[in-house]
Amino acid sequence: MSPTNESAQEPLVASVLVARNLAKAFGSNVVLRDIDIDIRRGQVVALIGPSGSGKTTVLRSLNGLEIPDAGTVTFGSGDDSAELAIDFGAKVGKKEVAALRDRSAMVFQHYNLFPHMTVLKNIIEGPVQVQKRPRAEAIADAERLLERVGLADKRDAYPFELSGGQQQRVGIVRALALKPQLLLFDEPTSALDPELVGDVLGVIKELAEEGWTMVIVTHELAFAQHVADEVIFMDGGVVVERGPAAEVLREPRQERTKLFVKRLQHDV
Repeated sequence: MSPTNESAQEPLVASVLVARNLAKAFGSNVVLRDIDIDIRRGQVVALIGPSGSGKTTVLRSLNGLEIPDAGTVTFGSGDDSAELAIDFGAKVGKKEVAALRDRSAMVFQHYNLFPHMTVLKNIIEGPVQVQKRPRAEAIADAERLLERVGLADKRDAYPFELSGGQQQRVGIVRALALKPQLLLFDEPTSALDPELVGDVLGVIKELAEEGWTMVIVTHELAFAQHVADEVIFMDGGVVVERGPAAEVLREPRQERTKLFVKRLQHDV
């Protein structure tokens, strides 16, 4: 289905990221087919759909954790960075992948914290080792961010000493510490016990209110409806429907979207 996204008509300067015709297959299994995404500065986009629909592969492609077989990703210029354009149809080397990852930061489903490092060291690893920022500056940023998510007292704790919700909040802080143009969340609450979900969603909601640009893969449809500016429903590796959150989740046009939303309607 051809996407009809008004933001595609906006000049690139208004966009953080424009992806065109992303395609990916693992052997004979085609997981992405001609995916187009436009993300404007300060916009929150929710990717929804059944398991295996390609949502996480899209997210990983935007961050360079997965290299698409075809398509392009273009990051608009930020306050201190020039435009970055990558054509996956050409040879993409380590330099291009590193540049792509420098523009975005991922919050993973299963936290992915380094178990042998304290909370503080987990957070400052990227800014110090990858971005080459001064250690004192990185520590100050980490402590400020831990304070804002209510984990200042966990600075010297190890991941195994934290609850799942606390680990995920550390994962969010680790992403924020990189000062990315784009935050990517891969089902950030799916590994949490139900009573811990609210704390993590609360942090993400605050980030949205502050104007962070985000793409969130989620099954939390009620959350998507209240936080996302745009919802993209995927199935079978294609975009089936996209539009304002209330429109897609309350009055979907496509039958496949209607069936998916109805199945999860108790969460909306």
